[in-house]
Amino acid sequence: MTSSALPRHAPTVALALRQTVREHGSQIAVRTMDGSVEWTWAELGERVDALAGGLRALGVDRGATVAIMLVNRPEFHLADLAVVTAGGAPFSIYQTYTPDQIAYVVSDSGAKVVITEMAYLPVVEAARAQLPDVGHVIVIDPPAEGAPDGTTALADVEGADPEFDAAAAAEAVRPDDVLTLIYTSGTTGPPKGVELTHENVMSVMEAFDEIVDFPRGTRVISWLPAAHIAERNAHHYAPVVLGFEVTTLANPRDIVGALAQVRPNWFFAVPRIWEKLKAGLETMVHGQPEEQREPLERALADAVEKVRLEQRGEEVPADLAERVAAADAAHFAQWRGMLGLDEVVTINVGAAPTPVEVLEFFHAIGLPVSELWGMSETTGAGTVNRPGSVRIGTVGPPVPGVEIKLAGDGEVLVRGEAIMRGYRNKPDQTAETIDTDGWLHTGDIGAFDEAGHLRIIDRKKEIIMNAAGKNMSPANIEAHVKSAHPLIGQACCIGDARPYNT
Repeated sequence: MTSSALPRHAPTVALALRQTVREHGSQIAVRTMDGSVEWTWAELGERVDALAGGLRALGVDRGATVAIMLVNRPEFHLADLAVVTAGGAPFSIYQTYTPDQIAYVVSDSGAKVVITEMAYLPVVEAARAQLPDVGHVIVIDPPAEGAPDGTTALADVEGADPEFDAAAAAEAVRPDDVLTLIYTSGTTGPPKGVELTHENVMSVMEAFDEIVDFPRGTRVISWLPAAHIAERNAHHYAPVVLGFEVTTLANPRDIVGALAQVRPNWFFAVPRIWEKLKAGLETMVHGQPEEQREPLERALADAVEKVRLEQRGEEVPADLAERVAAADAAHFAQWRGMLGLDEVVTINVGAAPTPVEVLEFFHAIGLPVSELWGMSETTGAGTVNRPGSVRIGTVGPPVPGVEIKLAGDGEVLVRGEAIMRGYRNKPDQTAETIDTDGWLHTGDIGAFDEAGHLRIIDRKKEIIMNAAGKNMSPANIEAHVKSAHPLIGQACCIGDARPYNT
């Protein structure tokens, strides 16, 4: 398989899209699980240009923001890229948001256009009552009788200005223009809009391409919320820049079945998904008759022991290597195929601590799941374990173009092209987060190992100090508890200023 070729001369996502359309026009760009929708890059590019013209006619010019509230579906990629081509900055709203939450982020962003679907129109309209500046609500799937009053059908916007010069509009986009806003969770106050530029994202795409030799037409599944930087990077921007094939999954609960159908080349998931997959395989093993179960359990134990020896840099005995190879051929290869992960080039986990036992299990069955670490404020980039050199228990070394150092208290500081432009409308909080030397203060506590791989210990504000003054990471304790049994779904460790943890 030939490697994808990053358009290194493309300084913006807007121009990268046009190059991908030229170079990969006949390849599938985006499709649905059932194949009812399947657009090539040429078809997607044509529709993007047509919709961009219609959006420009509605006032979406360079610097304008547009709110998008959609499930994972092909129209998300169409709408987002059309706004980008018109010069604007699209951003996504979590589907779980209430009308008040929607009103806050739309008002904070300054968006005057909202693109949504019929399922979310009631909450969008409820929010609109608080948003006098929103002049247009575009519905991508209106009923047969037409778009509801006060809204516009996507089809009526697409192609509304046939004279629009999309190529010129894309050329006018600058690398330091805002590409998207990622609104933080708001757990310690109102959500903050992280402003990410074209330059931020293109630097991360270049790092991805340098780290992993992605095959041409790499398959990925779009299934995480588009309001999260992980989804945008892995299943939207990377496909645009590197020419991947995206299969959209409207219901994320169906991801396990989708893996077996799509057989992705790159798969990223949060720890809970990997914990569930491990629990499912272990349940399958435990359900076997004793004469079949015991050999499988021994094979798994051998494979885990081999992983641990390799991680410690110790020699693997020849007889152990032979037993694991035989088990792989007889059992583990079938498991990988059953999961739909038999064609992966790289597989990652992030967003929360992953129990070591979970990582060892997947490495043992030939799926070297690697941890990565990043934040919205770093465009999702930070560190990643490289394929073939994963150090379990770490999140890997810094990605190309990113500098990392530790402050005196162990806080992880990050600097580089991936660092956000700032928080929208919050200059004081931006100045508190990014110091005068350009170092972003992440709030994470970390430590480097002897190989330069970073280990994240916990959030700075969440470290438990017990009554005896001992510092402990509740996240690590919770991760170990959750991995102790398949029936444990969540855990919360409480112990600050107490003599023991509860």
